Amino acid sequence: MNQQARPRESVLSVLKYLFLTLCVVVALFPILWVIMSSFKTNAEILSSGISLPQSFKFDGYTDALIISPILKYFGNSVIVSCFATVINVLFMAMAAYVFARCRFRGKNFLYFLLSLAMVIPMTALLHPVYNVINTLKLDDTKTGLVIVYTALNMPMSLLILRSTFLSIPRALEEAAYVDGASFVRTFFQIMMPCAKGGLASSAVLVFLNSWNEFTFALVLTSGQSARTLPLSLSYFTAQFSFNYTALFAAVTIAVIPSIIVFAIFQEQVISSLTAGSIKE
Repeated sequence: MNQQARPRESVLSVLKYLFLTLCVVVALFPILWVIMSSFKTNAEILSSGISLPQSFKFDGYTDALIISPILKYFGNSVIVSCFATVINVLFMAMAAYVFARCRFRGKNFLYFLLSLAMVIPMTALLHPVYNVINTLKLDDTKTGLVIVYTALNMPMSLLILRSTFLSIPRALEEAAYVDGASFVRTFFQIMMPCAKGGLASSAVLVFLNSWNEFTFALVLTSGQSARTLPLSLSYFTAQFSFNYTALFAAVTIAVIPSIIVFAIFQEQVISSLTAGSIKE
């Protein structure tokens, strides 16, 4: 029976690795194709889209920086994404800790209400969010984008951080209270370091969502002073659609930072997403 099962297991193993290889190729090929195309000339791109560049030239990146204010958009994206990430993670960590440890009337309903925001389509929020930001006189400002991105990522951060705090043993808090630590001191000096995996995961996801967000940035900004990097791609598409080398270079500049951030913190993201799923 074992001898008959071995060939079947071998075949299944080969099929599994072939499927995984296909998934990797499908996921990486568009990214690698865009990066390689950014070093080609327009003639090379039009003659053969999948061939390697004859020589690695940075003319596309030079044109991208000249044609579009991409460096200004890049700086705006860094500022908006970083501030939105810090504010979101700080406040949602405090809220998640309260939901995980404290008991109060209506806790489950309030948590359900906040989690329900994850299923609301972003397009349904465009009009009310625009009205609120416009009323506050924060349209076409980086402050308005920081507030919007912080609010949009609240449900996701709350879900991740609450699960992280639930996975931390209560004995750590009890020991801190016995030693005379206050609620606030216990949270910042004991619980926050223990929840660094969940904090990193939430921060990475909020940063990536803020960095790649396009719709609200387009609606809430009208000038170049607050516009973010994804809008530079629409700038190319609208007015410089025939300069494919510069377009691919702009896309590369836009996606490389998010890839680097996720590659660095991928272990924390995966570990925190599975935190609390298995109880010992």
